[in-house]
Parts: sequence; C-alpha cells; structure tokens
Amino acid sequence: MHFSQTTTRRTKVLFASAAAAVVLTGCGTVSAIETPTRPSTPPVVPTADVVASPHPDVAQILATLETLPVKGRAPKTGYTRDEFGQAWSDDVTVAGGHNGCDTRNDILGRDLIDRTYKDGTKNCVILTGTLNDPYTGKTIAFTRGKDTSSAVQIDHVVALSDAWQKGAQQLDDITRRNLANDPRNLLAADGPANQQKSDGDAATWLPANKSFRCVYVAKQVEVKAAYQLWVTQAEKDAIARVLSACE
Repeated sequence: MHFSQTTTRRTKVLFASAAAAVVLTGCGTVSAIETPTRPSTPPVVPTADVVASPHPDVAQILATLETLPVKGRAPKTGYTRDEFGQAWSDDVTVAGGHNGCDTRNDILGRDLIDRTYKDGTKNCVILTGTLNDPYTGKTIAFTRGKDTSSAVQIDHVVALSDAWQKGAQQLDDITRRNLANDPRNLLAADGPANQQKSDGDAATWLPANKSFRCVYVAKQVEVKAAYQLWVTQAEKDAIARVLSACE
C-alpha cells in the first residue's frame, strides 16, 4: 500500500509506543471561544513529531485476529454512556498514569499540530490546532468554542456501544472506564466522519481515507484483544480483507 508523506507521519504518531499504554457520546462542549496563548513549555503528552514504526505488523495483527472469539452481537439492552464511567477521566493517559489533564485534551495534544493552550492549565486545555485527519485525509483547523469544537471530535476506534454488545457488559466498572479512556482506542477525527461512523464496526464502516484503513482495523484488533472482546463473523471477514491488501 502506498502511504503519502502526511499519512505516514500521521500513522507514526498513532502507533507510537507512548500510545500503548466534540460531539461524541459523553463528550463535553465548550461554552465560549477563548483567546489562544502560546505555551512557554512543551505539552505533557507526546506530539505529532514522535517517530515510531510507520506500519502495523500485518502478520501479527492477523494472528491476533485469529485469537478473538467469533460470536453474534449481544443485545444492546442496558447500554448507556454512563456504563463506561466519566466521559473523560485522568486515569489512562498518553504519557502513562495521571498527568492532571483529562483524556480528551490529552488526545488533542497528541494528534493536533500547531497547538495553542489556555493560560493557567499547564498546557492541558487546547485552544487551537490543526488536525491531519486520518479518516478523510483532510486538514482541519480546530478552534475551541461552543460552535467550533465539534469540527474535531474524539472517536472511540472500537465504539463503546459496539464494545458493550461484544463483551464489555461482562467487564467490571473500572475496566470499562479504562476502555473508554485508553489512548489506543482514541483518535482525534473529523466530526462529520465520526458521526457517520456512529457505533459501526469494520463490517459496516471504514474510513474514506483508504490509506489509513490498515492502521484503523489493526487498532480495533489490538483493543478488542486487550479487553477480551469478540468480533462477529462479518466483522472478522472485513478486517481480514483490509489486512490482506496491506503491505
């Protein structure tokens, strides 16, 4: 698969070792646009300049896919966003451990470039930045504000509703909270694309940006394996088709 220079740089960030550890369901919005200020010190989370392996290990991801149980969807009965705890906590961070910054701003700090920060927040609250969107390939300007924040949303790569129907019902409260805030399962993304995805799995939705699909499904496999979730047969087949085309 050919990766553009921008996509390769973007993919490097998303598979950085530091990541191993908005109108999205449960995401807060901002009441007003605030005047941006440049930080005097670097942010506390890895930035878009972090260098790591540019491509997923396809053979390893396929091997992991084979370990995932294959079952039908369980009923959605009982699902609410509250089942996964506080919308954005400070429990699982990009940098590891507590850093005094909520997960949403952690991910914006990781995925945006040219960031500015709100004074007095220790480089936590992002006011402006630029997203090289992995889902559409577009460049999106982010400005924090009531009418503007939703242009860039934080997507759960494995949607929480999908996770609920594929094993998360059996997880304890803390593990579900961790799943909802795990940097491996979070991406800053184009707002409309995130809304279009909704709670779809790989069988029903894939990014329009085809050069990102290998990374996208690899992340889904990684997260589902980490939290002992299952896949449907259609989902497994869709993931395998994407991976078969990856270099």
